[in-house]
Amino acid sequence: MRSVLNLFFLVFIIFAQAQNVQGELETEVSTYTDASLVSEFEENDKKEFQKAAELIAIPYRAFENIKTTENGYYVISGTFSKSRNLKSQVKKLNKKGFNAGYFQNPQNELYYLYLNHYTSWQDALNDCSTKFDNRYEDEVWVLKMLNGETETVEDIDSIVVESGSVKNTSLGPFETVSIEDTNAIPVEDVTYNMLSEAKDNSTEAKSKLIKRADEYFDKMWYAEAAKLYEQALSKGEKSYSYEVLKKAGDAHYFNTDMENAYKWYDTLYTRYESEMSSDYLFKYAHSLKGIGNYKRSKRLLKLYNRKLAGEEIEPETEQNEIVLDGLLRMQEKFDIQNININSKYSEFSPMYYSGDQMVYASAKDSSIFTTRKYKWNNQPYLDLFVAKVNEESQDFKDAIKFSKKINTKYHEASVAFSPDNETMYFTRNNYGKKLKRDKNGINHLKIYRSKKVNDEWLEAEEVSFNSDNYSTGHPALSKDGKQLYFVSDMPGSIGETDIFVVDVLEDGSFSSPRNLGPEINTEHKEMFPFINDKKLYFSSDGHVGLGGLDVFEVAFDDEVGFLEVRNVGKPINSKKDDFSFIVNEETQKGYFASNREGGKGDDDIYSFKTLQVEEIPANINAISGIVTELITGDLMPNALVELLDENNIKLKEMETDENGNFIFEDLDADTRYVLKTTKGSYFNDTREAATKDNEIVNVDVSMRKLNDMIAVENGIKKLKTEMIHFNFDKSYIRTDAALELDKLVAVMNDSPNMVIKIESHTDSRGDAVYNKYLSDKRAKSTRDYIIAQGIDPSRIESAIGYGEEQLINECDGTVRCTEEQHYLNRRSEFIIVNM
Repeated sequence: MRSVLNLFFLVFIIFAQAQNVQGELETEVSTYTDASLVSEFEENDKKEFQKAAELIAIPYRAFENIKTTENGYYVISGTFSKSRNLKSQVKKLNKKGFNAGYFQNPQNELYYLYLNHYTSWQDALNDCSTKFDNRYEDEVWVLKMLNGETETVEDIDSIVVESGSVKNTSLGPFETVSIEDTNAIPVEDVTYNMLSEAKDNSTEAKSKLIKRADEYFDKMWYAEAAKLYEQALSKGEKSYSYEVLKKAGDAHYFNTDMENAYKWYDTLYTRYESEMSSDYLFKYAHSLKGIGNYKRSKRLLKLYNRKLAGEEIEPETEQNEIVLDGLLRMQEKFDIQNININSKYSEFSPMYYSGDQMVYASAKDSSIFTTRKYKWNNQPYLDLFVAKVNEESQDFKDAIKFSKKINTKYHEASVAFSPDNETMYFTRNNYGKKLKRDKNGINHLKIYRSKKVNDEWLEAEEVSFNSDNYSTGHPALSKDGKQLYFVSDMPGSIGETDIFVVDVLEDGSFSSPRNLGPEINTEHKEMFPFINDKKLYFSSDGHVGLGGLDVFEVAFDDEVGFLEVRNVGKPINSKKDDFSFIVNEETQKGYFASNREGGKGDDDIYSFKTLQVEEIPANINAISGIVTELITGDLMPNALVELLDENNIKLKEMETDENGNFIFEDLDADTRYVLKTTKGSYFNDTREAATKDNEIVNVDVSMRKLNDMIAVENGIKKLKTEMIHFNFDKSYIRTDAALELDKLVAVMNDSPNMVIKIESHTDSRGDAVYNKYLSDKRAKSTRDYIIAQGIDPSRIESAIGYGEEQLINECDGTVRCTEEQHYLNRRSEFIIVNM
């Protein structure tokens, strides 16, 4: 799916990943310690140092036997070929409160400028993680200095994984600077590879090839970069450094060439398994799905889940495997056909238009003299086309380019039309008179709106919730045109890209964007929404699927909102990318796009129609029950009860009668089911039940009011939630935390005058300044998520982190405390300021 992902999930994700390349590279730098050095490290302390450095994404390495230096840890800010002006730099740094200096490594003749020297690695890492209390913003790394009586290490870089460059996100490739060069190497251009290349000129030609590949990669010219990485890696295993293997895999992965992505991720895993981050385990597992190796993909996803969240996620992993097995065995219920307008390029995102027409995106080259190509995948830029539809065959014909006022020389795609076909929304590069970029050089995507006047589309204007600092795209309108769904990586996102919604107001303006929440959005990619009057359809690689992007559906209820997410199954979904699904619910005919094998080009549009499914004979097995209110025991009529199978696929639903009763009949015997009960201002209730042969099984359900979350402690009103967890040293909202925050949002929606303030706390372990900094980031991340669910920002008075300043027990470091006692202090509180 080399074109759609170029414009959409790849641009979205590469925006995120381009900003995080630096963090990923640094996190994954680790060391292989030479045997002569192992004896100098106290093993446990060494491992703790390495683990801590990796967790907070601080690169590190080790030198030995350098005169004029002391044992311990140096925080390095720059590497230079000459010492000119270093003294003045040291003076400037010392005026800022550092204890700076520099030294020369005689083995590579380079000079190292350091900010501080430490005897404790904990102090060094604490200062790095807080950016020296925000006094130093540039990149740094930690050097372990060993000057004891040890064997000389012939190759100083043999103790460091070839992990690639560590550079500022906005920078391009570098040129190796020789020792004879009289100019200093700026700190932002220094890389670990440079240190190696400075003393090994035999790899100069190979390095230039890799540098050119890196240059293309940094510009997101992935098709070009992939070719050069392949050439470099074909020269032999000496080229198999961590960074080169990683980027070679990425260059193919971002173009959804899963076969070649798998080849290099597999080599990366074979050589550097212990260094691979959770992100790369996920990519490796996904590439395995892309080649149909589901068994090995399951094993890698287990490793990914353990690395991401620990052993407690194992039951969820087992459940996901059950779901995947069910999808692989699922009977196919669709008939699909490749339509005739597909070309050797990319066609996708079909959308109904004006009764008997279809608008879609294509990279088909329609120019006469010149072809402008998008370097990401070496295809022409995308334009919108319109075609007539043969109702019987579902084929497109007489395709022509859409309005000249809409198509530009850059990308246009993914369109949505108002019910009267007089207003359209579509996705385009952030483009005025020229492409606009953010401070990191990223050109984002934006949603534009155009009105039709006298059968002509006017110049498009961007919508109000766009930004130059993040992407918006994939617009989809509700059937009445009153809600606009879209995809973004804006603040408040759960994953890489999330689905949001805004209300389209009477005057044409929009409400604040609301995140659809963790039931739909995951930590990965959700894209290409389409909604009708029955269901929301979207594509995702975060929910359990067959590989790449899969199409999912979720029904919705006017009272309770969206219900359970369900994979639509084969043959709509494949081991490749399947996306931009649309359907006419009355005829059960529709279209989607895929880059699966057997197509005409890159991404092809397929038509489908639903096959008739045989009805299952009825039986007398049943599950019945009664729904009551938890506190009062009152009966609850009109509660919605859903019956799901073990794969969480909805089978039936019904409302309780006036006495709170429900019953599901004609079920399989000796089978496990899930009952999900929802109602208005009550928390959802989910529980398992199993049928017995020729029996009615009774299940009683008790529901708790949302307002039961309001409690009074020491005269202060608070919203009580389960513990809001964060990953170690991170501040993004985890899926389990999002579920708890959604309960809080539900209470605030039920009490529209409620105003809260958010307070986040840590335990007393670690540096106090850093604890306060981290807790403040977590408080503000929590605030952003709540706002993204549609809560007015004015209803959150403040979001402040207090670190360890407000402990609720005696565990201040002066007494021995258990882990459970420390745990009580790691909390987020939601204080009710006004009701």
